[in-house]
Amino acid sequence: MIVTSSLGALQGAGRNQAYGATKAAVLAMANGCAVEFARFGIRVNSVLPGWIATDLTGQLQESEVFNSNVISRVPLGRWGTPEDFEGIAVYLASDASRFQTGSTTLIDGGYSMF
Repeated sequence: MIVTSSLGALQGAGRNQAYGATKAAVLAMANGCAVEFARFGIRVNSVLPGWIATDLTGQLQESEVFNSNVISRVPLGRWGTPEDFEGIAVYLASDASRFQTGSTTLIDGGYSMF
């Protein structure tokens, strides 16, 4: 099982508390499921995207202020894309991760390092 949460589960953002709370709840649910389902051989891992270019972030992508104040802090220097998650999804869904459960993988271009 691969659960998608968000960087928002770990870092607070003003005027975005409800979103962060729901993403933290998703992460807590995944962690609980990882413990509960392990005895059945079911692995549960979470992926936490940072700032990703999707329809949800469309208005922010067009904002010069947001891009200069937020995206400029991403060490890799760009918005993430859905394609940036292909590798981790393949890995977590494969037997290569057969001893991995309850993990959280943050994919944010290094944003959370600041």
